[in-house]
Amino acid sequence: MKKIFITLTVALSVYTVNAQKIGTGTGAKTNTNNTATSVLSNITNDDAGAAIKEVLIKGVSSGVDIVSVKDGYFKNSLIKIPFPQEVQVVESTLRRVGAGKIADRVIESLNRAAEDAAQAAKPIFINSIKQLTVTDAMNIVTGSQQDAATQFLKRTTSEQIIAAFKPSIKKSLDKTHATKYWKEATSRYNKVPMVRKVNTDLTDYTTRKALEGLFVMVAKEEGKIRQNPKAFGSGLIDKVFGGLLGK
Repeated sequence: MKKIFITLTVALSVYTVNAQKIGTGTGAKTNTNNTATSVLSNITNDDAGAAIKEVLIKGVSSGVDIVSVKDGYFKNSLIKIPFPQEVQVVESTLRRVGAGKIADRVIESLNRAAEDAAQAAKPIFINSIKQLTVTDAMNIVTGSQQDAATQFLKRTTSEQIIAAFKPSIKKSLDKTHATKYWKEATSRYNKVPMVRKVNTDLTDYTTRKALEGLFVMVAKEEGKIRQNPKAFGSGLIDKVFGGLLGK
């Protein structure tokens, strides 16, 4: 109980400072502080931990579901995977020599591989979310970032998820013929006189870009929950986020 009180006191201090910056007058500050005190007094460590985990799991699940269908990456301008940046000269050269269709096949197949492999990320994300500590949860709940939960997950799990996600991406690259098309593209490019030969790790590139896009979508879903917690049918999310954010 002492631990809960200390944690909530710290959270209240953070929230109060933020509230004072927002308030336009003494009355506004007083009302906001009273609201914060009332809300935080009803939020336990367990509440905060469970709510943020629920938000993350809902965000991850929605984000994965959005990108794991056909065109989830390929026709989404926010996360579409382009030709690798370091070898875009390959794409421009192929188009210049009349082999633009080869470049198009590479780009489409990379995105299809990401779409195909995305569902494999869900259990990895969820397992990581379940390891979230109470302290981390309280910091996320009382923070000012609209994607604080997503950023925490990105910061603490990216490399672990990449390592676990790579086999699925490799399998999907082969399944969607991305590996074949990439070999065809680089072979054609490497035959162009006086060009520097390329040998990009396609699996690593696609894995990182796929994960980057997935985090973008997860952040969007988290933002929706923060903006309207009541819409997600969870009393706990409404209690924690709705109370603190005044929604």
